[in-house]
Amino acid sequence: MRAKDFIRTQKILRIATIDAKSNPHIVPVWYNYENDRFYIGTNTRTKKAKNVKQNPKVSFCIDIGISAPEIFGIMGIGKARLILGNRRVKSVAKRILLRYFKNLKNKSAQYLLKDTDCIIEIIPKKIVTWKF
Repeated sequence: MRAKDFIRTQKILRIATIDAKSNPHIVPVWYNYENDRFYIGTNTRTKKAKNVKQNPKVSFCIDIGISAPEIFGIMGIGKARLILGNRRVKSVAKRILLRYFKNLKNKSAQYLLKDTDCIIEIIPKKIVTWKF
């Protein structure tokens, strides 16, 4: 399986950021992947957004399987930035949410869209894959 095909079919990415005390913080997130970049909808109140604002270095991982030969994954490092412009944030957030909901009429989708006030954009510098 090619890495890009795998990335586009999966639903959970784990992003690791670094806080002000140099401690790692890792969380599973929903994402969209386009133009060789990852996009994560969030809120500026979250620890991951605050961390990215202070330090753009991130790492990430997407993986599946618990026994061979079904184990496959990607991991990488990159630079992240916050996208804050309301129109762009809502546009990207809608594309992310449509990967997880059939439409945006769902109550949960509406809540998440309303609560999203920034997008974390990850520009990967290095991606590696593994398979067992």
